[in-house]
Amino acid sequence: MSDSIRITEIYHSIQGESSYAGLPCIFVRTTGCNLRCTWCDTEYSFHGGQSKTIDEIITQVETYNCKLVEITGGEPLLQKQVPELAKRLLDLNYTVLVETSGERDISVLDECIVKVMDLKCPGSGECERNRWENIEHLTLQDEVKFVLKDRVDYDWSVSIIRKYDLDAKAKLIFSPVFGEIDLIELSNWMIEDCLSVRLQVQMHKIIWPPETKSV
Repeated sequence: MSDSIRITEIYHSIQGESSYAGLPCIFVRTTGCNLRCTWCDTEYSFHGGQSKTIDEIITQVETYNCKLVEITGGEPLLQKQVPELAKRLLDLNYTVLVETSGERDISVLDECIVKVMDLKCPGSGECERNRWENIEHLTLQDEVKFVLKDRVDYDWSVSIIRKYDLDAKAKLIFSPVFGEIDLIELSNWMIEDCLSVRLQVQMHKIIWPPETKSV
């Protein structure tokens, strides 16, 4: 089927990340990823899944009484039909987030879709895969997320924010790898550096046991 997308799962839960954290959200998790970040917590989405048409995906999304949707993965932008799915949901008056690694071209997405884009830090093992051209396609509704494993990642992120003037281009998020960084220390670093960055812990790993899937 030409408009099919390989899907790992579709579920309704609480948004645990981004500036939308804490809100009920429908998650459409695609299958497949071309990166292998050291701290990845969704390796189960790398393989398998089930092919669904855009219409089938939307029908399932519409069974939930919620107007916030996140398309995530894996890496959703590996599949060429994802921008069309996102636009179709947008046209149905959903607020649509697309979470992406930052390695794929985000310009394929409608400007009204909220891009939640990683910039991969050294600790991810995938820092060299960042597509720096994506910065030019960000808007102030979009979000740039730095997943931090240690102080090296923090210092690298601060240097990138200042180099590209990122706080004038998008919302910024520091997301510490769960259990890896002392949150008091990270908070103090941020205060000392007077950063306009949101500290965001993975709320779903606090609500449910950290290894729980589909939440």
